[in-house]
Amino acid sequence: MFKGITFAYPWILYFLILVPAMPVWYWLKGKKKQPSITYSSLSIFKDIPASWREKFRHVPVILRTLAVFLLIVALARPQSFNSGENIYTEGIDIAMVLDISGSMLAEDLKPNRIEAAKNVIDNFIASRTSDRIGLVIFARQAFTQCPLTIDYGVLRNLLSQVKTGMVEDGTAIGNAIADGVNRLKDSKAKSRIIILLTDGMNNAGEIDPLTAAQIAKTFGIRIYTVGVGTRGEAPYPVQTPFGIRYQMIPADIDEGMLQQIADMTGGAYFRATDTRTLQEIYKKIDKLEKTKVEITSYRQAKELFYNWLGAGLILIFLEVGLSKTIFRKVP
Repeated sequence: MFKGITFAYPWILYFLILVPAMPVWYWLKGKKKQPSITYSSLSIFKDIPASWREKFRHVPVILRTLAVFLLIVALARPQSFNSGENIYTEGIDIAMVLDISGSMLAEDLKPNRIEAAKNVIDNFIASRTSDRIGLVIFARQAFTQCPLTIDYGVLRNLLSQVKTGMVEDGTAIGNAIADGVNRLKDSKAKSRIIILLTDGMNNAGEIDPLTAAQIAKTFGIRIYTVGVGTRGEAPYPVQTPFGIRYQMIPADIDEGMLQQIADMTGGAYFRATDTRTLQEIYKKIDKLEKTKVEITSYRQAKELFYNWLGAGLILIFLEVGLSKTIFRKVP
């Protein structure tokens, strides 16, 4: 009956002890009454059927008891509360820029560089809540695999479809940054960042990487750069008539340029030599670029005593009316 209900004055409910006391008092009072006329025997009346007034003579006291119960509950002021939160987010727009050149098939990261990067990026996306995230992939050319979105399901599905060979081989870092800037330049977000992951040196494209970084700086876009690959040489799978064979390829990462890009735009440069390090890098970026969330809690009370009060008053009026008319007692 009172599920989900609280009371403004719960101490008043102690008066509910009067409710069971009233019919007890009524019964004891009836027992003590002395008859106005005394008969030696009532056996002559035993075959006379009781009238409906006699059958329902206790109705007034029942109504009065119920009325007292309802009025006590009403005085305790029952309430229900609606609670919730108003959430204000100061979102971040993020362009994930991923190198898909052929060298990303090297297996110094497991199962290989591109799959390790995709898994880590997927976990990064899953950890965000209200940021818009887009995906740019590049090799000799760069293109947008997914525009900025908060539909992380679609984004993660498009990320899973990324593989080497989708674009002519090469490493156009400048074009990739420019494409990321193009995704973010019209954004109204408080913070806009590019996370660039590559395993090579810029050897293609029409835009110089440092020029692209300068453009990003002009638009207030920070760039976090991640160089992925072991130091020295890495095993690279080669298809031969006898099956897949491995040859060692040098890990040529232009760390100086990636560091310059990060420094110029207020970001940071990281080097990932194994899968665990790559995971730690994205966790660190996740902590650095957290969305500001302001939560305002509210609690609204809804008064419920009106119905209890109304029902109690109706029963009181009904009891008084019946006691003065139909169930009126003549001394």
